[in-house]
Amino acid sequence: MARQVEDPDLAFRLARAIISDIALYNQDKVSEGIKNDNIFDILADELQEGREHFRERVAEKIDNRDQLFDRAIVDVMIKQAGKIESSIW
Repeated sequence: MARQVEDPDLAFRLARAIISDIALYNQDKVSEGIKNDNIFDILADELQEGREHFRERVAEKIDNRDQLFDRAIVDVMIKQAGKIESSIW
């Protein structure tokens, strides 16, 4: 097993990298999910797999570990999709 990340800043960078990969390899799903306001449903499997990977790599002792991953979803995937037409904006 790889050494676990214990620095919150590095953990957040890892979360952003994981979400970037998910968004990159699922561009059509991201667009569809933003347009139809169901991005979390459409990407449920991918996001769950990413979250599991994040939890394996990041030490439990980091405060708000899960919130770091959730914040990365918003920062990387949702904000960058702001140019996609949607009724949610």
